[in-house]
Amino acid sequence: MDGGALYSIGQLARRTGLTVKTIRFYSDRGIVAPTDRSPAGYRLYGVDAVARLELVRTLRELGLDLATVRKVVDRELSLAEVAAAHAQALAVQIRTLRLRRAVLTAVAERGASPEEMEIMHTLARLSEDERRNLIGEFLDAVFGGLDGNPEFAAARRSMTPELPESPEAEQVRAWVELAELSRDREFRAGVRRVAEEHAAEKNSAGPGRDIVAVVRERVGPALAAGAEPGAREAEPVVAGVVGHYARIVGQPDGAALRRRLLARLENAHDPRRERYVELLAVINGWPAPDSLTPVLEWAVAALRARTSDSPIGLTPAPRDPVSRPAAPRPRPA
Repeated sequence: MDGGALYSIGQLARRTGLTVKTIRFYSDRGIVAPTDRSPAGYRLYGVDAVARLELVRTLRELGLDLATVRKVVDRELSLAEVAAAHAQALAVQIRTLRLRRAVLTAVAERGASPEEMEIMHTLARLSEDERRNLIGEFLDAVFGGLDGNPEFAAARRSMTPELPESPEAEQVRAWVELAELSRDREFRAGVRRVAEEHAAEKNSAGPGRDIVAVVRERVGPALAAGAEPGAREAEPVVAGVVGHYARIVGQPDGAALRRRLLARLENAHDPRRERYVELLAVINGWPAPDSLTPVLEWAVAALRARTSDSPIGLTPAPRDPVSRPAAPRPRPA
């Protein structure tokens, strides 16, 4: 283009690919002002109008409002400043859209009611401080009065979800489910009960590791070998677990101890607790945890088969057949 040439709106439209109506709109708002007018009163634009219009079109396509666009083209704001601010705004919009998508996906998967959807949407929109307060209340209910012990303080940290600043949809869905779970009073009471039992074991005179860890260590091989909980070959495994528990609590093996251990493992075997750990791993980007369900189910079944006074439920081990002497033959008369 000739640097001194003037162009009508129609010519400018052909050069930029914008419509005449759009150029007139920008011109009316002073974003691209005419350089002169023709004798008939039509607007005429200089060569700089092409560059301004191309910049305006790019900025508008990126979502900037007209007031900001005008400040940029008039050099009241640097393009770098505007780009940084707009990128931050877009990040917030993207996060909002991800939250909406996650909630809608969860609603579709769960067949949630309108009331449930409202709760899920509210949980998904919580700020970082609100999320921290919600989980803090749950952990206070579980570990309150116990977390002076370094072990429980570490357990509290390990049960704290940290939703990333730009979470994936799967992480948002996991957060919503975990938040709902943390508000379940029955679940809170169950986790608190397990924590108190563990604290009582740690405060007893006997040494020992966490009984659930011992169960996992001892039952795992038996489970992998296909041993049935009520079979005779399971007896050494049960005896080992019971013996360890007896040392922890300082109580001799017997029916009372085994009933106590059974109740302890039944409390630990809560599918909701395992689900919490699974959701926590998704939110925090941790590897998926190994399931404790199989070993706890096996241990509970094995103890139940051995808590009564009679060996009901135990499967006898196969015995070698006993040979019988042949019956004497009758003597001939």
